[in-house]
Amino acid sequence: MGARGRVLGVAFWVAVSLSLAPAGAVYAQSVEDLQQLSISDLANIDVSSVTKATQSLSEAPAAIFVITHDDIVRSGATSLPEILRMAPNLQVEQTSASNYVITARGMNGSNSAQNFSNKLLVLIDGRSVYTPLYSGLYWDMQDVLPQDIDRIEVISGPGATLWGANAVNGVINIITRSSSKTQGGLVDVQTGNLATSVGLRYGGRMGDDLTYRVYFHDDLDYDTKTASGGNAHDSWSKPQGGFRLDWTPGSADAVTLQGDAYAGSEQQLGAPDEDLSGADLLARWTHDWQDGSSLQIQSYYDHAARGTEDGGGNFYVDTYDLDIQHSFSLGDRNQIVWGGGARFSRYNISGTSSLYFQPAQATLDLSDVFAQDSLAITSALKLIVGLKFEDDPYSGVATLPSAHLTWKLSDNTLLWAAASRAIRAPTPFDTDVVEKLGGVIFLAANDRFRPETLTAYEVGARLQPTERLSFSISTYYNLYDDLRTIEPASATAFIPLYWGNGLKGDTYGLEAWGDYRATSWWRVSAGFDALREEIRFKPGASGLLGVSQIGDDPAHQAQLKSSMNLGHAVVLDADLRYVDALANPSLPSYVELNARIGWQLSQRLQLSLSGFNLLHDHHQELPAPALPVSRSVLLGLQWGF
Repeated sequence: MGARGRVLGVAFWVAVSLSLAPAGAVYAQSVEDLQQLSISDLANIDVSSVTKATQSLSEAPAAIFVITHDDIVRSGATSLPEILRMAPNLQVEQTSASNYVITARGMNGSNSAQNFSNKLLVLIDGRSVYTPLYSGLYWDMQDVLPQDIDRIEVISGPGATLWGANAVNGVINIITRSSSKTQGGLVDVQTGNLATSVGLRYGGRMGDDLTYRVYFHDDLDYDTKTASGGNAHDSWSKPQGGFRLDWTPGSADAVTLQGDAYAGSEQQLGAPDEDLSGADLLARWTHDWQDGSSLQIQSYYDHAARGTEDGGGNFYVDTYDLDIQHSFSLGDRNQIVWGGGARFSRYNISGTSSLYFQPAQATLDLSDVFAQDSLAITSALKLIVGLKFEDDPYSGVATLPSAHLTWKLSDNTLLWAAASRAIRAPTPFDTDVVEKLGGVIFLAANDRFRPETLTAYEVGARLQPTERLSFSISTYYNLYDDLRTIEPASATAFIPLYWGNGLKGDTYGLEAWGDYRATSWWRVSAGFDALREEIRFKPGASGLLGVSQIGDDPAHQAQLKSSMNLGHAVVLDADLRYVDALANPSLPSYVELNARIGWQLSQRLQLSLSGFNLLHDHHQELPAPALPVSRSVLLGLQWGF
């Protein structure tokens, strides 16, 4: 039996065993009841990523887009990167069956220059998932069962004052549902020409105030094709399971304990297969007082490991994190949020004879303290000022301030402006990596590498002119300095090369999106993104590899989405996206379409057909060696009990 058959076999037998649960048990309906939120409901969704305090989306002073639970389920997407394509303020580019590059406001990097996308902070229920080894993200190691996601808050723009040094160009906060909302059983199986996906979940109660869920999820992706039509040998699978407990011992307290574990393997074109594994455990306690103040204490452990099967390069990272946050009112006008945390990351890297780290193992200590005050100047005008001091292991204490001004012109109109500072702190890849060529050191470690810095200015508006229409628009101007370059040893000796800070520049752009309720059963959404980058070398810099090493980003992106409820039993969704051409290396623009139709066959059974990249047999999202992205379809069956 092949891998596809084994996955489907596991799903079948788990479904059978769950269906034999005690007859006296009471289960909630688990098949999703897909609804069409009103425009007012969408505007008043609670978000917490902008100010670390719960507020409605209509009052959030940032370029924030929310992917709702219903959006996720209706999309048919089975992985986080594909779900994130719905955010108009992100660039999502697929490079193989398992690998993606995801950025906000540009700077998607260049693999050929070993300059990777590394300015986006991603959190899953408050757990930071970027790797401290190079500040980037292994998207193939991040997974959440789509049906368990409550919402995804996507902020384009810096968030360093609240979230830390790597929240430079944006923050993605993935928030899962309480186990009290995922009671009963769920079996979701989808299979198609390029992948098979299996999701299993069961939730129950251990008492009046204690709920739980357990889950299993696996996406088995088959080999894609190269640009010439050959086999890309990039198939992969990463089974993952986990649990969540939610305990509310009283009206003032909430305790959450959750964890995940996974192990997988992926093929690589022209290279040995790669194994990956990991586990995490998170605990959070929240207490609310009657005066409106609250305290949250959160701690987590995260283990991540990967390496080639021939032993030609392996690493593991163990991270321990503690975070404390307290919010309270100071008089009638001030809302204070303050707190701090500490993170310890222990790593070990087994390099090769030609590429290794010096030292190969270390412990990285990161600590911070922050405070933010929301001052109500008038009933309509609010000033939010914040400051974080963060001590990282390579560059010492960084000062990360921000200021936001909001003006509530009416119940349906918000104007806002912001100024912020953020940094990308040095990592072992910046300071400790050594590369040899023919036995000679070609790239040397540089412990003098400085943080990359950003000063950002933003202006935006969020409006709901009618009950059927709402939209958000924002503009920004970013000033970057000390961006990473490759520099020669001296004016007279070319090698060894080392990482320097020889680039600076400006970027500016516009982001806009909106929702229109055409009828009670039809919602239309649209988004547009424009980006201009003016990056240049600083005096004295070598100019090696050119400014394109920072990224090859599209100047424009646009999307149009339609969501229809065709009666009580059928939903139809379509998402059309346009991505502009890339300049250096050049790559043509493309237009693609994703679509899904779902039939509610009964109260507990749903059938769906999803199609991705339907307009072309294949298209290229990044230049080679990135692989083409092919058309795919998935036939799905979802059973709730």
